[in-house]
Amino acid sequence: MEAVRNVSPGASAGTRDTGAGTRERTGAGTPAHITVVPPPPEPSRWIELAGADNVRDLGGLPVDGGGTTRRGVLFRAATLQGVTAEDVALLVDGLNLRTVVDLRGPGEAEREGHGLLTATAVHRANLPVRLPDPDLSGVVPDEPENEMHDFYLGLLRASGDTLTAAARLVADPGRHSLVFHCAVGKDRTGVCAAVLLDAVGVPAEAIATDYALTAERVARVRDRLLTISSYRHIPPLGHAYMASTARSMHDFLARLSAEYGGGAGWLARNGFTDAELTRLRDTLVER
Repeated sequence: MEAVRNVSPGASAGTRDTGAGTRERTGAGTPAHITVVPPPPEPSRWIELAGADNVRDLGGLPVDGGGTTRRGVLFRAATLQGVTAEDVALLVDGLNLRTVVDLRGPGEAEREGHGLLTATAVHRANLPVRLPDPDLSGVVPDEPENEMHDFYLGLLRASGDTLTAAARLVADPGRHSLVFHCAVGKDRTGVCAAVLLDAVGVPAEAIATDYALTAERVARVRDRLLTISSYRHIPPLGHAYMASTARSMHDFLARLSAEYGGGAGWLARNGFTDAELTRLRDTLVER
């Protein structure tokens, strides 16, 4: 809400620019002018790193019934294997990073590693979101946009144990802050984010909007990955697979709701208890 300040009585209706970034509003029979101070902008959720891209805070998202997701608790990212010493200082000292959940396959994670984060006390958990095709080429299947929800459901069906284990780490306040990532930070990471956020009551529109933010950084991610031999098969930016549209996530969330009762229902089907769900919500949501 805009803040206002009464200045003096008795002038005709109107507004004028004060020249100082505020407006003065006047009206007959009411205070002569009111200084309108715009609210401060929402802080950016992007975390700018020199050696990694597509890193953002999942805090500040609206929650059904009131409140928002907590800032500084849960982050999503593309691969962190190229982080610099300055990046590590920001993550560990600035953001209090304690846990990295690596959603890449075991061979992929072992081959590419974790870069400079291996020299820190940050706990690393490899909890792979398994691909329908176990070969690394399955990371970038040739799927048109309107079939991505089928691909995402395939990831869920193959990864119940690991994604549930990831949710348990997220629900533990002693593990925070926590970042989860894959290679691009779009599909495996997007599915994990969608399940967690849906389970704690973030509306589908907000989840889809966050998912679509990857489109702002995907070119940078692709350019970085193309310097790594394992990822040189990634298709060009114009390829439908490289898109990160809100529609794709909306379609996936609709299927998740219809088939499992949403993120909470999917977690419950994979052994997540009511007590764990309550703890997850308490950890991630600020009322």
